[in-house]
Amino acid sequence: MSKPTIEDVAKRANVSTATVSRVINRQGGVREKTKARILAAIEELNYIPNAVARSMVKKTTNTIGIIIPDINNPFFPLVVSGIEQKAREKGYFTILCNTNESAETETELLKILMERSVDGLIITTADEEGDHLQAVIDAKIPIVAVDRSIKQFEVDTVLVGNIDGAYQATRHLILQGHQKIAIICGPQNTTPGYERYVGYRRALEEYGLPLVPEYILEGDFKEESGTRLTKALHSLAERPTAILSSNNLMTIGCVKALMELCWKIGEEVAFIGFDDVDIATFINPPLTVVSRPMRKLGEVAFEILHERMKEGLDGAKRHYVLSPELNIRQSCRLK
Repeated sequence: MSKPTIEDVAKRANVSTATVSRVINRQGGVREKTKARILAAIEELNYIPNAVARSMVKKTTNTIGIIIPDINNPFFPLVVSGIEQKAREKGYFTILCNTNESAETETELLKILMERSVDGLIITTADEEGDHLQAVIDAKIPIVAVDRSIKQFEVDTVLVGNIDGAYQATRHLILQGHQKIAIICGPQNTTPGYERYVGYRRALEEYGLPLVPEYILEGDFKEESGTRLTKALHSLAERPTAILSSNNLMTIGCVKALMELCWKIGEEVAFIGFDDVDIATFINPPLTVVSRPMRKLGEVAFEILHERMKEGLDGAKRHYVLSPELNIRQSCRLK
């Protein structure tokens, strides 16, 4: 048995195919009684509109692409959930892609998303230089960058106050009496990695504390680097009395190392992590963290993208910086 067509629906409802199309595409201008008759015919026939045909007529697919660098990072699923909720409210579907921090993979995924004719793109790029985005820019597909900037092109951007968050965390440690404060940074070629180091450095400079090279270690935003670099700090002849970890996965690695080394959090070493993670409140003592509004990041990103898709690419690009919050718990007791 062949699938029902729009012509079948029109015949059953005793209207034109154009009227059925207006109802399917929510264009309005159809009387409620007629609309009810069409919807009843659609249900009776189990008619499923052809998305490809609709996109050819409307020149839009109501689909957006989302590209993230690490699906294993608990930060990104929350951001994505914020995007998807707002997208569904506006009748958009999402295609989620994970690059595993590979610029090469990202380039391949961008090509696939363009072939799928996405209406817009929300991206946390693996390569902030952004040269690989040239084809997307040329195709005039709106882009919103989240969490990381894009240097090569001016695009709408939604970030969190990384500098302020790291400054607040470091300042809190200083006010607790700590002077030997280490930081496990993220990659310095990324916005969050570099800016969190800047906030740390700013606090030390403001309070007249020296920058000690041995206390400044660069990780890769992965758990293993948090473990490895925490052990490196523990091996120093003059250990730090406090550690700031620059992201959630490294925080998990740090905590594992601290426990393995029996380096007591809140007693022998104070600790602050960036981003709330499940273990932050489960371990003893609970961890002080710099919390970011992750779901809000996604919601704002989609709202900006939706405006851009509707209004066009003209006009000044928008740059939003959402505020972090220092959640003080018991891992940073007075020295």
